[in-house]
Amino acid sequence: MKRVLMAAVMLGASMPVFATAPGGPGCGWGNMLFEGQSGLPIHLVATIVNGTSGNKTFGMTSGTNGCSTSGALAYDGESMLAMNGMVEEVAQDMATGEGDALTALSVSMGIAEQDRARFQQVMHENFATVFPSDDVTAADVMNNIVTVMKQDRELATYVG
Repeated sequence: MKRVLMAAVMLGASMPVFATAPGGPGCGWGNMLFEGQSGLPIHLVATIVNGTSGNKTFGMTSGTNGCSTSGALAYDGESMLAMNGMVEEVAQDMATGEGDALTALSVSMGIAEQDRARFQQVMHENFATVFPSDDVTAADVMNNIVTVMKQDRELATYVG
């Protein structure tokens, strides 16, 4: 159980790390204060300023502070499966229809506990769709999982 929780935390924590600026690239007082500067320390301080004062949330809600919610969010990082080296474990669990890696994946995707058995069943039934070849990439696997979930009435609510 510890392994499942740790994997879920790692997956969940890794997801937002590379997300492209919710509210836009110039959203928040931290971005305003450190405009034009670069580097990890400056980005961290700007993020702390934005996060601790709540101004970015207020800005997105009110349309101020350089924030806008009209643009689509983007993800420029690696797949969470690739970052955590879980593709093979997920494949093994999906082939059998249960396991820690598959549970951790469902937790990290925000699937409610009462729907996790359905998630595991649907992924097991669609193993060949999710893993169509031996050389499938982690990004392809995630895209295939989302595609399969969209086709299931219960799971579609989790992927919009």
